[in-house]
Amino acid sequence: MLPPPAIRGVFRTDERARAAYAEGAGIYRILPLAICLPVDRDDLVSLVRWASEHRVPLVPRGAGSAMGGGNVGEGVVVDLTHLPRRLDIRPAERLAVTSANVTLAELNTAADPHRLRLPPDPSSGRFATLGGMVSTNASGARTVRYGSVRRWVVGLELVTAAGEVLELRRGAAGGADGTATVRRFEAEVAPAIAAAQGLIAARFPRTRKNSSGYALDDWLASRDLLDLIIGAEGTLGFVTRIDWRLDPQPAHRAGVRVELRSLDDLVKVVAALLACEPSAVELLDRTFLDLIRRTEMGEGLAAAEAILLVEIERGDPRALREAVADASEGVRPWAAAVDTALTAASSARLWELRHAASPILARLPEDRRSLQVIEDGCVPLERIGEYIRIVRRVTSARDIPAVIFGHAGDGHVHVNLLPKVGQAGWEQSVAGVLEEVSDAVIRLGGTLSGEHGDGRLRAGLLQRVYGEEIVGLFRKLKETFDPLGILGPGVILPSGEPAITRLKVGREAAPIPDDIARALREIEQGAGYARSRLELA
Repeated sequence: MLPPPAIRGVFRTDERARAAYAEGAGIYRILPLAICLPVDRDDLVSLVRWASEHRVPLVPRGAGSAMGGGNVGEGVVVDLTHLPRRLDIRPAERLAVTSANVTLAELNTAADPHRLRLPPDPSSGRFATLGGMVSTNASGARTVRYGSVRRWVVGLELVTAAGEVLELRRGAAGGADGTATVRRFEAEVAPAIAAAQGLIAARFPRTRKNSSGYALDDWLASRDLLDLIIGAEGTLGFVTRIDWRLDPQPAHRAGVRVELRSLDDLVKVVAALLACEPSAVELLDRTFLDLIRRTEMGEGLAAAEAILLVEIERGDPRALREAVADASEGVRPWAAAVDTALTAASSARLWELRHAASPILARLPEDRRSLQVIEDGCVPLERIGEYIRIVRRVTSARDIPAVIFGHAGDGHVHVNLLPKVGQAGWEQSVAGVLEEVSDAVIRLGGTLSGEHGDGRLRAGLLQRVYGEEIVGLFRKLKETFDPLGILGPGVILPSGEPAITRLKVGREAAPIPDDIARALREIEQGAGYARSRLELA
């Protein structure tokens, strides 16, 4: 039996605590060995050194809202939400310094009096921790204009698998402090990545967004080590502090709603909209609209093939009106209808349709669950219509309803599968959908993860995307930062286990106490990921 780590924070191995951390967002239920809530950075360092000494896997975790399964695992789940909180706004410099456990909503609330914000806006922003957002290179609807989290990170603090504390900053060579990990990286990994520059350029997806694998391409462009940490899902170390660049809030905002008769027109309409520099171009597919028609909001909804919701932001009202007019005129040759909203309030009402599906999906009967399996594919813009048709065809052929929506301006499509989980063989059908749709994403030149990260769900597919040589570089990088493989095993780099296994639903789901299972389901249904899981135990 292992001795417990010498830490001041919570460390529990009882069944109830383990059950409370067996699930996150996404499809998995995996009972951990233990759970730990370190109380400060020194506590975390002590835990990491204990884990290294005893070869115990660690699973970094914030709110647990990531979709890919990187926040669950068989080792010790390390809940970072009890670390000391820090939230400093430096308005004159347009900077913020935060601890990893601060949420995006909290940061933007603190920045709001200074008319500043962090622009990336994942739908989980009210509860997603900033450390988690860095770890998945999160983005959201406004990525089309403002990019992903990567663009806004100027520095971070990292605790490595060896218990080192690295200070990484943009423009600073290596780790500045010359730790053993950084020296190994500079001596062994950096030259190997540089030598593979041509291969990386050829094999990395040519998409507007990518949160899959390790960002070798971004490191080549910047030579900043922090670009390899962003999007690494905690597999290279624990992010404990982030330094952010903030952006002035636009003074004026408007919305445009475009109804489409055919997916054949989608690419042309999106191109016309992008010429107007929108801050968001969101897609609601026919499958999404069919779901909304079950509600009051869906009454009178046109029988469109798709609807695009567009947000436009400008510094003055005249420029805003001109941009809205240009967008409306630009899409009229293909649009069945165009509606505009010229104030922030009316624009928000226009966008209410975007959020109408979540309550419906949450209230599905227990034998029909919403599962995020092919939920993050991103393809080149010119292939988005083709990709949506493939998803419709593949899911229909297996009799699995799908709800399709996403970020049309980036070619990024989210899909919720709605299988009957009491039906024999449903897991094999879902696995077949994952295989066929993933192959289609790769064939179209896309990435399997636009913003959620690979987790354990997509790890086994990366060699198909990148090829053996680049995955070899991924392994070399991982081994440099985590020689014992204790950080998030099975995340990004596969464990060899099938993706559709150890699920939170179905007859094979691991048994956990009924009251905790109900509480975890309530969290999932109500997006209550800010709730402390320790309270459930």
